[in-house]
Amino acid sequence: MQFRKITIVGVGLLGGSLGLAIRRHRLAAEIAGFVRHAARVKDCERAGAVDYAVTDLLAAVSNADLVILCTPLAQMRALTEQFLPALKRGALVTDVGSVKAGAVRELESLIAGAGGHFVGSHPMAGGEKTGVLAARADLFEQAACILTPTKKSKATAVRRLEHFWKALGARTLRLPPAEHDRLVSDSSHLPHVVAATLAGLVLDPRQPRAQAGLCASGFRDTTRVASGSPEMWRDIALANRKNLSRSVGAFMAELKRFQGALRRGDARLIEKIFATAKRRRDQWQALPLRRNRSAPAPHGRQ
Repeated sequence: MQFRKITIVGVGLLGGSLGLAIRRHRLAAEIAGFVRHAARVKDCERAGAVDYAVTDLLAAVSNADLVILCTPLAQMRALTEQFLPALKRGALVTDVGSVKAGAVRELESLIAGAGGHFVGSHPMAGGEKTGVLAARADLFEQAACILTPTKKSKATAVRRLEHFWKALGARTLRLPPAEHDRLVSDSSHLPHVVAATLAGLVLDPRQPRAQAGLCASGFRDTTRVASGSPEMWRDIALANRKNLSRSVGAFMAELKRFQGALRRGDARLIEKIFATAKRRRDQWQALPLRRNRSAPAPHGRQ
């Protein structure tokens, strides 16, 4: 076993899936979970995601070798400040947040001051369903997991965290926090904005009554991630607002290019846009690491 005790702070979809995967791969002798509400304790027990769940954050973190923050981004600093008195010296702390620069900047020094080591993580896995009862032990199989160490990161802590994610079946890579945020803005955050906007527009109650009945698989697949947690996505959008604003602007420019082609009746450009998109997506889908995926990875926290 890699760790004697692992604590998951926030046992929802990702936290619960981590617990199930840790148990499956026997990576810890003890798995503790922290939840905000007592009513969630029974859900954690029912799902089998942790050995025990408590609403006492200090008790959950006490003596943990690895602490994983699986809460919305806006809650991470406050929770970290609360559990610092119980943090074991030399403990490794990570998170699963979708935006890294701010989290790393805020948490790295706090954890170091308490004698621990913080290294950011972002597993590109999730789903549109929320809560521990939607958790899956195989959620991280063949998923990319980005680690965002800094110059202050201890090399042994980074390697240990890398081994942890690989043991769960993930593919790891390292990126500077700022570069991570710029890249996921295009590949993860923008798609959610597009899906949410499309769902909100087409399913607006002011639309004709027949509109929703005409929405089939294409609409369902394109808007699936719009069913994700509004609270979580609010935090992600605000935390990465500079990059996301740029991504939205670039997307709008492409839409205007397509709109211009429609207005002009430019069949050649319209076909070129569709053909280019098809070729690029087909090439991406054919990559070996994509073919090995057991299931698509919708963004619960991707």
